Amino acid sequence: MLEQLQIDNLALIDHLEISFTAGMNVLSGETGAGKSILIKALDLLLGEKAGADLLRQGAEEGQVTALFSLPGPAGQMPALQPFGGAPDGQL
Repeated sequence: MLEQLQIDNLALIDHLEISFTAGMNVLSGETGAGKSILIKALDLLLGEKAGADLLRQGAEEGQVTALFSLPGPAGQMPALQPFGGAPDGQL
């Protein structure tokens, strides 16, 4: 589960941290409020390539980070073994 999303210097966002809780989380707002930027940030986390046009005007670099909680014995998940696992259940 996605627990936290942090975005720096992406499109119109200078710095943003969002925490998500278990259950349903809803993103709503008027046109131009930035909902699509949040979705773009998730795309970047999943491996989509970023172009320089995504950077906030005047910024030299941008960053998107996330914290995921993993179900079950996360340290034993085969996909995470090359990276040392995730013994605390978070990635």
